[in-house]
Amino acid sequence: MSDHENTTRVGQVKDITSLSNPIIKDIRALSMKKHRDETGTFLAEGLKLVIDAIDLGWSIRTLIYAKAQRGKDQVEKIAALTIARGGLVLEVSEKVLTAITRRDNPQAVIAVFEQQVMALCAVKIKPDDTWVALDRVRDPGNLGTIIRTADAAGASGVMLIGDTVDPFSTETVRATMGSIFAVPLVRISEKDFLAWSGKTKPLVVGSHLKGSVDYRTIGYQNQPVVLLMGNEQQGLPDTLAEACGKLARIPQSGRADSLNLAIATGVMLFEARRHLLDLGDATP
Repeated sequence: MSDHENTTRVGQVKDITSLSNPIIKDIRALSMKKHRDETGTFLAEGLKLVIDAIDLGWSIRTLIYAKAQRGKDQVEKIAALTIARGGLVLEVSEKVLTAITRRDNPQAVIAVFEQQVMALCAVKIKPDDTWVALDRVRDPGNLGTIIRTADAAGASGVMLIGDTVDPFSTETVRATMGSIFAVPLVRISEKDFLAWSGKTKPLVVGSHLKGSVDYRTIGYQNQPVVLLMGNEQQGLPDTLAEACGKLARIPQSGRADSLNLAIATGVMLFEARRHLLDLGDATP
């Protein structure tokens, strides 16, 4: 079957309706980590999210939108900006959008962005900074929710230790609800994390089943804090637990013997930031 592809707007926007188009095949391949790593790109979905990413300075490679979006002011502006920055703009059928996103009711606007990861040497930790460090987190939903929560709490960033799930997977990006573009991410080995924390000396608070300190009684003020959270099944290994200044626990009274990792991280993060959040107006 031949591909229906027309050139519009002085050859700057491609009209694509076929799944066999090589550009579409390349974008669909971003569902695989190997392809994301090779290209250094990832897929994000939703008009507001795409606008926010561009406003925050992220580099857009390809803008894809449904035919029904043609002529809409915000979409036209993003399309013009994408072209001006050397990116590609695709106007596609609903069938193509569904195939790319693997959803029956896809967002009408999606985009391919270049990945951004902060180098550890660029982290300049300051008093009242709060970082979240995650050891070998496996679940993309947990990681995405933690990134979103870190954004909401005003954390400085998230460190991904060891074999943590890819933050740029489609599932993780969806779970961040756009916070992937607002929260600095650092990829780091356990060895480098231990060396960095030993040198910079923040207060490292680890969540641990053997934690002896109620997380609410820790003095988080006037010092940089790193909240260190472990793998969903195994928790923190001894090597990381021993590097913590405090091993904390979250008291529980119900029958559940543990909390979901993202929930536990959120509970501890908002407590660690409470003295700073109290300074501003609360938002429901």
